[in-house]
Amino acid sequence: MGFSFAYDRPVSSLLWPRVLNTLLLTVPATVAAWLIAVPIGAWCASRRGEWIDRVCAALTTILLTVPELLLALALLLVAVRTGLFPIGGMRSPGVPQAGAWSTLRDLAVHLVLPTTALILVNLPVLIRHVRSSLIDVLAAPFIQGAHARGVPPRRLLFRDALRAASNPLISLVGLSIAGLLSTSLVVEAVMSWPGLGPLLLEAIAARDIHLVIGAVMCSTLLLLAGNLVADGLLYWADPRVRADRA
Repeated sequence: MGFSFAYDRPVSSLLWPRVLNTLLLTVPATVAAWLIAVPIGAWCASRRGEWIDRVCAALTTILLTVPELLLALALLLVAVRTGLFPIGGMRSPGVPQAGAWSTLRDLAVHLVLPTTALILVNLPVLIRHVRSSLIDVLAAPFIQGAHARGVPPRRLLFRDALRAASNPLISLVGLSIAGLLSTSLVVEAVMSWPGLGPLLLEAIAARDIHLVIGAVMCSTLLLLAGNLVADGLLYWADPRVRADRA
């Protein structure tokens, strides 16, 4: 990948630790965002037009209008005022000399704010996609027939309707990973998380062309890996996309 002029080191030795730190931030945020969005979106779809659906729509609209930079700064302000969470970085001073449990606990505490920022930025988009996909499926004749035969609503919603609406949601996984990667660059820079974001900004400021190309290439590879995972999940979940059953 070349040699970094600013750090006087090979680019690969600088990138791989930062890639792992970015994955450590984005993977839990992706999983948590989906675990929160699926039940909330399904609940809103089943209560379409009711007050809880309107409240959820208003809250998601407000979150969509807030820039990720402002959201990250607001979370930092909360951390400064309350003192409950560290305001930046990945480790506290003196923790590397502590035990393994103390190190993991310190890392988890530092993950709270940036992970929360990533979840709040991507959560409204996911909730709206889950809701719209399930609304179309809930109006299908087979769902109405199962409801008329006395299938419990919760079982009908989370087993049958959600499975039928899974194709567009699985395809959305790749796009959500792309959104998380672009958002994580801003969140990492604001909250001093040692990922690809601060490294890319430093490389641009120093005009370190090899490091810039390497960081952009790593972000692109992570995006391609996310889309590949989404395609693999779609192939596993839907037999209609398999060549032997076409």
